[in-house]
Amino acid sequence: MAAGVASGENAPVRIAAGPIATFHHLQFDPEVLVAAKRGRRVSVCVPARDEEATVGAVVTVVREALVEGLGLVDELVVVDDGSLDATAAAAAAAGARVVASGPDLGPDGRPVALGKGGALRRGLEATSGELVVLLDADVTNVAPHFVTGLLGPLLAGDGEVALVKAFYNRPIDGAPTGGGRVTELVARPLLAELFPELATVRQPLAGETALRREALEGVELDEGYGVEMGLLVDVALRHGAGAVAQVDLGERVHRNRPLAELVPQARAVMASALARAGLAVA
Repeated sequence: MAAGVASGENAPVRIAAGPIATFHHLQFDPEVLVAAKRGRRVSVCVPARDEEATVGAVVTVVREALVEGLGLVDELVVVDDGSLDATAAAAAAAGARVVASGPDLGPDGRPVALGKGGALRRGLEATSGELVVLLDADVTNVAPHFVTGLLGPLLAGDGEVALVKAFYNRPIDGAPTGGGRVTELVARPLLAELFPELATVRQPLAGETALRREALEGVELDEGYGVEMGLLVDVALRHGAGAVAQVDLGERVHRNRPLAELVPQARAVMASALARAGLAVA
């Protein structure tokens, strides 16, 4: 066993093997998905912290094309996670219902951010759809297929899929690929070693995710940046790898962060994966 890692008291049940279905967003016709809803509600939730420059455009795309246009989305909520800028105002002006992640204020009188896990938990509490699509607020090329692609395996499938992850090309510094450094250097190697049944998931940390609300039964969302890894593994542990699907959304463009800002994310992702493997960082 590696130095610094100790065995936990209870090893988790292993993930039941199963094929992780892979799709392209073009396989799903939006009009067909509307017909496939059959009375089910669809919620879109966007956690956001200090994203006033981009959140309005994300909301506008979803509202115009999928709420008012197709009627595919029934509910559009932005969770403002302690923003110090005009994120909440920009989201509301674009047509979202805005909720705060929490009521607490710090010693300086400013809102306290809960982190991504806390914001997602608040968003799930504030929405009512049987199907929930999660989108990041900092993406600059969001298009309707970000939602329709993720909903496709849930609406057009046989009911076996519980969680859908996006994957995409991630440009960085002018190159068409190469983004997603924490994904490639931390998340995917950890899955390959600890949960090989999920090794073919290409973007385990993708913020673009869709799920059946019932799949969250018994799942406790991690705080902070470990939430995506934890959610993926927890759903697979409960429902098997075959309950996970992934969809190619093409390209995703967002603000690439410097390495110093990625260190806390990498540590949180590692802690989340190790804990579910029955290990703990000593």
